[in-house]
Amino acid sequence: MEHTYDYKKFAILYVDDEEKSLKYFARAFEEHFRILTAPNAQEGYALLQKHQDDIAILMTDQRMPGEKGTWLLEKARQLRPNIVRILATAYADMDAAIAAVNTGSIYKYVTKPWDPPQLETTLKRGLEFFIVQRERDQLLQEKMSVLHRVMIADRIMSLGLLAAGLSHHVRNSLVAVKTFLDLAPTKLKEENLDLNGLRNPEFWKDYYQKAQSQIDRINTMLRDLWAASEQRTNVFKDQVNLNHLIREVVAELQSSLGSRQLEVENSVSEVLPVLTVDRMKFGRLFELLLKDEIASLPPGSAITISASAKPVVGTEAPSIVIEVRDNGPGLPQEALRLVFDPFALRSDSPLEYGINLMAVYFIVHHHGGRIEAESTEGKGTTFRITVPINCEQSVRSDDSSKLLDKVLINEKLWEKLMVAE
Repeated sequence: MEHTYDYKKFAILYVDDEEKSLKYFARAFEEHFRILTAPNAQEGYALLQKHQDDIAILMTDQRMPGEKGTWLLEKARQLRPNIVRILATAYADMDAAIAAVNTGSIYKYVTKPWDPPQLETTLKRGLEFFIVQRERDQLLQEKMSVLHRVMIADRIMSLGLLAAGLSHHVRNSLVAVKTFLDLAPTKLKEENLDLNGLRNPEFWKDYYQKAQSQIDRINTMLRDLWAASEQRTNVFKDQVNLNHLIREVVAELQSSLGSRQLEVENSVSEVLPVLTVDRMKFGRLFELLLKDEIASLPPGSAITISASAKPVVGTEAPSIVIEVRDNGPGLPQEALRLVFDPFALRSDSPLEYGINLMAVYFIVHHHGGRIEAESTEGKGTTFRITVPINCEQSVRSDDSSKLLDKVLINEKLWEKLMVAE
């Protein structure tokens, strides 16, 4: 497979104390590459720090006033290990070049005076090596992300099926408990029993309400588990204005939000493209997400919901990026890693399990989207949801296979560059 490279996508930094050499280098190669130059190692390092995300190759002379070229190469390796490092040296400095090669500080060395055609080839191979290495790292990261999502989805499915299986038996047991709670006060009264004041109606009223609350909690948990595990139906025919939908959900939860003194700011524009979704499930997504915020945020916190159209890249479907941000205490990194785990706690209460977020994750997945969480301790948490504008036309079934094809193609290019002379 033929692979083309954009040799001007990333820059080449050349460092040399000879002004003529810098000018000659720029004049010889600026037509094919992006060139940056510096007259000494210190200024070269300053440029590296300033443009570290844009520089692919560092080529430096060895003998310069002040710090030597090998010092700069080592600094570059510490700053950005993937930068391709080339040492330009005269024959008198061959020992330094050999030492740099042996310690892994450089990709290659070239002798001065350098031959322009040969050096151009070297620079092209170095840029190709950098680009393929960068793409490889990105693809492997994306591959791990896909595998992570698959593992979470598989666990959610298993939990949902378990909930569906247990639901009948648990609900029957709860009916028996509820019946006992309904009959107990009457039974005690009929038999004129006084068990340490248990005939007190106020005691039974409070006890009944607490027990009923836990019954409702278990029922809700089972229902959400079951709903979260439902197979994707691919029936996305509802036209939804995101601003209006969020406004409705917030209105429905106003009582719960008010009791916790939480404010929700709906910053979603009304002129965003209409979404084609399963309206009932998509509305449930925001309901569950806000319920999780209600359960985990301290009183007086604020929640902001915003959205924007995501620029289309390549062949991907047009999407909307939705952000739900709070100004709460935030989460440590270990807790953030487990935020979609249904048995991870987001609050001090052992009753508040992550069932809501697990269901949110799966609803987003069903709509062909993805959800990510970012958090900083003391500064709040942000949930970022990316969902296709038209979920009915979104195809995710080939994502993993396409990704693996890209990885395999990239691996072949990587191996080819690794063995290239």
